[in-house]
Amino acid sequence: MAIITGVFESRAEAEQVVNELRAANIKAEHIGLLTPEMKEEELEARAHVTDSERPGLGKAMGAVVGGAMGVASGATLGAAAASLAVPGVGPVIAAGVLAGAVLGAAGVATGAIVGEAAEQALGEGLPHEDLFVYEDALRKGRSVVVSFVDSDEDRVRDIMRRHGSLDVDELRENWWKERRNDERTAYQTQGGDFERDEENYRRGFQAALHPKRRGKPFEEVQQELRNSHSEAELDSAFRQGYERGRRYQVTVVEIYKA
Repeated sequence: MAIITGVFESRAEAEQVVNELRAANIKAEHIGLLTPEMKEEELEARAHVTDSERPGLGKAMGAVVGGAMGVASGATLGAAAASLAVPGVGPVIAAGVLAGAVLGAAGVATGAIVGEAAEQALGEGLPHEDLFVYEDALRKGRSVVVSFVDSDEDRVRDIMRRHGSLDVDELRENWWKERRNDERTAYQTQGGDFERDEENYRRGFQAALHPKRRGKPFEEVQQELRNSHSEAELDSAFRQGYERGRRYQVTVVEIYKA
């Protein structure tokens, strides 16, 4: 099984993908939609709650992702929807329990226990190191669709492509380009050669944004990083990038709070 993710410029495009995935017999509980907040009245209008509503499902989902309002089984995706305040992003609608789990892993929920539970629920399919890319997309008003599939992966990817899914590698590169000059200046101020060390510096920067490491000093995660990086990679440039990544995460959260 795998989790396939698509980023879309508009919520309308994302909703079209959700509808087509459902038409392709992808189970509702295997689809999630993350989108900048819609008004509560609009959400309620979309949530056709019936007598089959399962009381407490929305609240249960909210407990998993640190969320607020829940709408039960008549919601757009046939599961639940919650209005969540994502640190560094702002208000976001998570429709579908899968979407809630993604947000939980991305740091909406506080506390290691919740984060680990969300990660176990997601399995190994989602590249957690790229969650900051999806957060950045949400900050820019884009929407994200996630689909958990055990077959027809190519068909799901084709549906997302046909509706304008953005390339995640390109989004990641654009994200770095937006802050590259500031990082060059910061590194060179410390006497470093940015052109020579940029690759490792960036590795460190992005390592600090992984949900497991957010807010943790380098010394606390150094042993864990040795499992995925060589000693040569964990050099001074990596460490400086890691500290800058920590500051960046704090900054985007503070901007949202402001």
